[in-house]
Amino acid sequence: MSDIPLPAEQGFDANQFEGISRMVESEFSVEDKLLELGVPTFYVKLGKDSKTAFLRLVAKLEEIKAIPVLRRLGDRTVLRVIPKPTTRQHRPIINIVLLAATIVTTFISGYLLSAALPETIPNPYVGAVEFTVAILAILGAHEMGHKLTSDRHHVEATYPYFIPGLPPIGTFGAVIQQKSLSPNKDALFDLGASGPVIGFIVTIIVTAIGVMLSPIVEASQLPANTAIIQVPILFELLETALVKTPAVQGSYSLLLHPVAFAGWVGMIITTLNLLPTGMLDGGHTVRSLLGDKARWILTFLSFAILLYFGYWLMLFFVLFLSVFRHPGPLDDVSKLSTGRKISSLLLVAIFLLSIAPLATLF
Repeated sequence: MSDIPLPAEQGFDANQFEGISRMVESEFSVEDKLLELGVPTFYVKLGKDSKTAFLRLVAKLEEIKAIPVLRRLGDRTVLRVIPKPTTRQHRPIINIVLLAATIVTTFISGYLLSAALPETIPNPYVGAVEFTVAILAILGAHEMGHKLTSDRHHVEATYPYFIPGLPPIGTFGAVIQQKSLSPNKDALFDLGASGPVIGFIVTIIVTAIGVMLSPIVEASQLPANTAIIQVPILFELLETALVKTPAVQGSYSLLLHPVAFAGWVGMIITTLNLLPTGMLDGGHTVRSLLGDKARWILTFLSFAILLYFGYWLMLFFVLFLSVFRHPGPLDDVSKLSTGRKISSLLLVAIFLLSIAPLATLF
């Protein structure tokens, strides 16, 4: 059987099997077919058009609330048709409530950050609003990237669920719930890459604005109890390009404006999402690129990265995710496009530009 479980007490009868056979045979060359425990099963030959043929079949089977699953079985290719699992109706009121709660918690965090810098931000309420807008813009762009890509590939997904948190950040990020599998590896790659790429672009904009708002002070004049954080390579590049260092001798530091801090948080979020494991964005892209064979090696690599950079809470989350096998796309046989293979290097670059230790902050 396939990686996708058959819904309990559901299947197809002989009459339905004949109709499904006609749909499959209109798109694929069928070597053999049988009705296996209520599951129409077809051994097919793949042609040059098999990727688009499968997408056409997905659309046809949608009319009878069924989905095709294409897998390699030894040296043969098997296509099974299963009833489309039912999903509970999405209730957007939950998204709205969580968004409102996250606005409150990020506003409180922004206020506390601003109140600690009275010389830089005379009105902490203004700083709180700026921080809230900045951090939600990053998170919102990331998740809407996933949502829009889901809609483009006809993958059912909810709107973002924002997760309120405690200071100094005020949020644990945001997620969308994917309610159906990606049709093929191309779609799975796009779903994983879209959020980090779009979120990364907004993060650059937010960080650039925040850096320009951040004053340079002598190290000896830093406010008491100031946390020293290590910044990613990208942050350093933006700081070098946008901040004019005083032309005098001495040790100076950049006193981060709350908007700049939001940019730093955005880079960390991008890095964590790109970890090549589980159902994280990086897990989706790696699954489409390398298949399931590299799962454990990359999971242990993720553990090592989190240990080295001090992300203890995230380590336990990734450990939990590693228990579950990635289901893959519906069509797990067709190849990932060459353009997407090349663009995976962009994701590696984003990961390396955005990573920084966390232990110095908490």
